[in-house]
Amino acid sequence: MDGLAAALALLAAVLFAVASAVQQRSAADVPDTDAGGVRLLLALARRPRWWAGTLSDTAGFAAQAAALGLGSLLLVQPLLVTTLLVALPLGARWGGRRLRRSDWVWAALLVLALAVFAVVGGPTAGVDRAGWRSWLPAWIVLGLLVGGCLAGAAVRRGTARAVLLAVAAGVAYGVGAALTKGVVSRLDDGLLALLTSWETWLLAVALVGGTLLQQSAYQAGALEASLPAVTVGEPVVAVALGIGVLGERLRADGAEWALIGVLVVVMAAATVALARAAARDAALVPA
Repeated sequence: MDGLAAALALLAAVLFAVASAVQQRSAADVPDTDAGGVRLLLALARRPRWWAGTLSDTAGFAAQAAALGLGSLLLVQPLLVTTLLVALPLGARWGGRRLRRSDWVWAALLVLALAVFAVVGGPTAGVDRAGWRSWLPAWIVLGLLVGGCLAGAAVRRGTARAVLLAVAAGVAYGVGAALTKGVVSRLDDGLLALLTSWETWLLAVALVGGTLLQQSAYQAGALEASLPAVTVGEPVVAVALGIGVLGERLRADGAEWALIGVLVVVMAAATVALARAAARDAALVPA
């Protein structure tokens, strides 16, 4: 089951990468006068290329949901960071830019560290669903984080705005991933149980909100500025929720914990390096 879940997660990553690159090209062409909220979505809805990206995004979510139905958040979500290997060079090529060799190295280190983390940690499944009391601390912390990002994005422009909106989108998608496990587990209970479950409706809010935030981030700056934050933010939030809310655990012991600590440092360093590279490149090219 874990092997099939990993394969589906990698398929989802490729589909998400194509969607991100295509949608960013469409969103970047939208004038600033149409950059807010519903107006942005209406402008994008008139572009066939954006719909092609949306179709790829939908297929990616279906593959992700299937993967989460078979494996844990700790296994599936880190693998989605391989989106960077496809989307970053694709977006740079379409934007007439070239990624530096150091960008490739950091991207490869990030993906490798996340992959080794998933293997060495030996993630175990927790529960598929949790009650409101278990979710409450997470709602408070994540709500404050998203609120801070939105407040900052309201007064910033360019790369800073793109990154802040992308972080908020990553949080929304991370919450959506955690809720997806509960929704998928409801499928066997029938349509009525699915439609009356609070996870179903909250998942819809998270996905719609995440999509709006992500498209706004794409419109605000180049793909290299927003994609790393979304791609890394989603698994980080999902893994945290998997451990803190759904009771998933790592089976590491002894020296393996030391290796996991090193991997976390490598992931953090690679993320910072990619963010700085994204800010550098985005500053050279108008959105």
